[in-house]
Amino acid sequence: MPVDVVTFGCRLNIAESEVIRREAGAAGIDNAVIVNTCNVTSEAVRQARQTIRRIKREKPDARIVVTGCAAQTAPEQFAAMTEVDRVLGNEEKLDARAWANAWAANERVAVGDIMAAPRQSVSAVDHIEGHTRAFVQVQNGCDHRCTFCIIPFGRGNSRSLPMDDAVAQVRRLVDNGYREVVLTGVDITSYGADLPNAPRLGALVKRILRDVPELARLRLSSLDSVEVDDDLLDAFAGEPRLMPHLHLSLQAGDDLILKRMKRRHSRGDAIAFCDEMRRLRPDVVFGADIIAGFPTESEDMFTRSLDLVDECGLTQLHVFPFSPRPGTPAARMPQLDRGVIKERAQRLREKGEAALRAHLAAQVGSQRLVLTERGGIGRTEQFTAVRLASAIAPGTFVDLTMAGHDGRQLLAA
Repeated sequence: MPVDVVTFGCRLNIAESEVIRREAGAAGIDNAVIVNTCNVTSEAVRQARQTIRRIKREKPDARIVVTGCAAQTAPEQFAAMTEVDRVLGNEEKLDARAWANAWAANERVAVGDIMAAPRQSVSAVDHIEGHTRAFVQVQNGCDHRCTFCIIPFGRGNSRSLPMDDAVAQVRRLVDNGYREVVLTGVDITSYGADLPNAPRLGALVKRILRDVPELARLRLSSLDSVEVDDDLLDAFAGEPRLMPHLHLSLQAGDDLILKRMKRRHSRGDAIAFCDEMRRLRPDVVFGADIIAGFPTESEDMFTRSLDLVDECGLTQLHVFPFSPRPGTPAARMPQLDRGVIKERAQRLREKGEAALRAHLAAQVGSQRLVLTERGGIGRTEQFTAVRLASAIAPGTFVDLTMAGHDGRQLLAA
């Protein structure tokens, strides 16, 4: 029977879960559930622990393996759970040897030093289970140390997939029928700094589009706008197969809070980047990550984050109520009341919902090329969700007229 993998968190974890499924299956792992965890917030860790307990109640005879970022940063917490049989680190979860020895090893915990992880290696997959678009991991880890972020301690330092390998993986997925590929990583705009001649992300994008002409759509995961290179700007301006949707790691709209976060951009930088992208690609839309209630954030500082939604023209927000992560500098800063954080997060979500409704309303009456997915929905070039009027096979391109919207997605005629 197929290996059961439960995935939390980002697209990077989704891509890696395919490698886990393959390697664990090849090693003969059965009657087991593998939980690939996220550690970006304390809520993500809580949900993982809750899921582990639920799995054991529903499948009392199944063995449970916990891996991913939360397992990497706090292996002892999961090893202490009576429901857990094995804990693997982020490097070990992709290693065939770790799965071959999963039950033979004497120790329940196999978590190595992530900071000593070698250069990114090929983890080629043929498909991404349950997804119409495929994810290609071109980068892992992060060399920056934002004061709120624990991700580098779960992922290690930045490492890039060699360009030839990245192109080969995209070609492999396209040959297997995927029409859209998403390049993903922890900090993909740092791509290439560790490779010979230090190629940038823009060079990789151009190479993929040149060498895999059958690829219909190429999309990028979250970007750090201050790291975007000239080749990438040029690609967005001139390559229609590079999708006009950018998700930005903005985090805040106040310069002092950005400084305390140890971010490398200012409010003005973010606004200027969005303005320049619209000049180069008028149909571009932006999503963004924003944290509500960062330590020392005043009401005026928070208001500047609210205002940034309009000033950058954001259409979708990922709102994170600030969650102190153990060992990070922000966890030692003066904390806000949890009620204040919750209230500000709600106001940000409401602002994001209003921005999305305005974007959807502007699309009504237009005709869009939609790539269909499972569940009766599809996505436009701008990654806007569309509810289909009739059943269409997933992975199909179809021209549709947008007849309306329900506040969350467009409704096709």
